[in-house]
Amino acid sequence: MSAIDPTPEKPEAPAAGDRRGFLRQAASVGVAATGITGFPFVHAQEKITLRYLGTAVNQDKKIAEKFEADTGIKIQYIPVTTDDVTKRAVTAPNSFDLIDTEYFSLKKILPTGNLLGIDTRRIKNADKITTLFTKGEVAGKKVGDQGTAPKKVMYVANPTAKDFAKEPTQFMTLIPTVYNADTLGIRPDLIKRPIESWKELLNPEFKGKAAILNIPSIGIMDAAMVVEAMGLYKYPDKGNMTKAEIDLTIKTLIEAKKAGQFRSLWKDFNESVNLMASGEVVIQSMWSPAVTAVRTKGIPCVFQPLKEGYRAWAAGFGVPKTVTGRKADGVYEFINWFLDGWAGAYLNRQGYYSAVLETAKAKMEAYEWAYWMEGKAATKDILSPNGDVLAKVGAVRDGGSYEQRMGGIACWNAIMDENAYMVQKWNEFVAA
Repeated sequence: MSAIDPTPEKPEAPAAGDRRGFLRQAASVGVAATGITGFPFVHAQEKITLRYLGTAVNQDKKIAEKFEADTGIKIQYIPVTTDDVTKRAVTAPNSFDLIDTEYFSLKKILPTGNLLGIDTRRIKNADKITTLFTKGEVAGKKVGDQGTAPKKVMYVANPTAKDFAKEPTQFMTLIPTVYNADTLGIRPDLIKRPIESWKELLNPEFKGKAAILNIPSIGIMDAAMVVEAMGLYKYPDKGNMTKAEIDLTIKTLIEAKKAGQFRSLWKDFNESVNLMASGEVVIQSMWSPAVTAVRTKGIPCVFQPLKEGYRAWAAGFGVPKTVTGRKADGVYEFINWFLDGWAGAYLNRQGYYSAVLETAKAKMEAYEWAYWMEGKAATKDILSPNGDVLAKVGAVRDGGSYEQRMGGIACWNAIMDENAYMVQKWNEFVAA
């Protein structure tokens, strides 16, 4: 698939660094900018505000400020939980102009007809979106696709389709924003031996010092990784279990809980950071930025690569059917801006991954790219976007390169067909 420019004749575009300034200048003198970029530019003086629905984790003040500085368009964040993003998309599509949702939620949202297929002809870098999403491949090799792998729900046949296309088309359901592959976080200074398998989460050696994520649809995937690693059962699809498979998984968790294995079942990002930083927990379900947060306190913490692979997740921008006219143009401008490099570099520096690697690389220093994306030792101190030291000279990123980590995916976050039953059984585990 490649992005097709809808304008038959295109004036010579300015150099990439001048593009935003040129567009603002064109807007100020009333020049139609559509032919310059292949997507409409919204005039800064029109004072458009885009209502951005998503989780607080993905809603970054600095991204909104930079976008407004570059384009004059304001972003109004509407922060809700992952479940509430889906509920709003299903029941109130006119309450937002742009949605940032996880790919697994599409199975609930798309059949309502509330999302428009995104026309890739209006997305300048559509043909540069990572093959992880478009083909399910990293560096030409297939990755695990149990659960809701983005490639399964990436395309629709036309803008108003209510089901997914089996082959790539001109229309995407979501344009990827941020993604990663998760594993266990550990305190190497307190464990003092190598950790190589998911089964260690239930190792009695860590009784009272382990924790698991208490978000049912994600926590059960971590539990399934443990069950397989223990050799108890091999799932045909960890992301879509039968009732019997759910029973087995929850039984394993309840037995461990009753034996005192878990110090905590955490729901909140900060809770996971505090458990690890305090040393109350030495091994747990963890997210990459939480590991980073522990490290910035000067405390050893590792996002541990495991031989069975990673549980991956991904989010993307969707366009509601209710957005039209100048608002729709503004939404496309924001998506194009987001793929243009600045936001991608900003996300990469936090340990996430961006959708278009090429443009993000252009906005990062060579030593940063080498550390974050190539798995090479840092030749300078690695700083967060806020200037905190994340890694000292000589450090290597946990999990190595992009190809190593994203190429090591075992499964993706998902919503199961038996989701209601799974949640009921998960609640039994929490109450046990």
